[in-house]
Amino acid sequence: MLVYPSGVDVSSSALRFLSARLRRHRQELGTRWRRLNPGRQALLTLAHLRNGHPYAQLATAFGVGTTTAYRYVTEAVELLAALAPTLAVRASSTKAFVLLDGTLLPTDRIAADRPFYSGRHRKHGMNLQVLADPSGRLQWASPALPGAVHDVRAAREHGVIATLTAVGITCWADKGYRGAGGTVRVPYWGRWESFCTGQKAVNRSHAKIRALVEQAVAALKPWRLLRKIRCSTTRITSLARAVLTLYLASSGR
Repeated sequence: MLVYPSGVDVSSSALRFLSARLRRHRQELGTRWRRLNPGRQALLTLAHLRNGHPYAQLATAFGVGTTTAYRYVTEAVELLAALAPTLAVRASSTKAFVLLDGTLLPTDRIAADRPFYSGRHRKHGMNLQVLADPSGRLQWASPALPGAVHDVRAAREHGVIATLTAVGITCWADKGYRGAGGTVRVPYWGRWESFCTGQKAVNRSHAKIRALVEQAVAALKPWRLLRKIRCSTTRITSLARAVLTLYLASSGR
């Protein structure tokens, strides 16, 4: 196999954060020696998440076996996922309002896997709900559900609507959450031509407010592993939460 230098466009703060966590984790386990030190294991994990490189390529680049590379990445991902904030924590710490949206994480499922097929996106994937603050910064990511699950149903299953309503936080969402109730605010439904002047003004204002949530969704896209997921769907939740933890650590939150 040919080997060449490569780069990972991730901030050094993310590397230091993950290295420190791995070092502490090894101390808790009483690990004496491993093939890669915490810094190299952190870099291996970031390369996998950011660039989407398969384990065989990573193993060659870092001088370890493919199984070892998989084990190191899985360990780091699970450690990061456990540090991701919960919905209750984010809701209790929010002082203004939040923005809610859903995104599809594409998978390599075949056409026969109907539960994973999203009619809206016309592709297979997993439904992920995200919350953003008024500035459009990613705050929370939900567990992943099959792509066929509608956004409003996913929000209900994750308890997003009930939690935000209980603490009295207004949530701005798109038409996909129509009928959600609680403190969720959605635009008027119908044809634009049939709206009165007041309804059009409300929808324009609503669109300007919730447009910032696209920045939160875009924060997930640079992590190439999430653009086309080829692993088991049971691991997608951990991957998304690991990316959320790294995003929050890099932004100082």
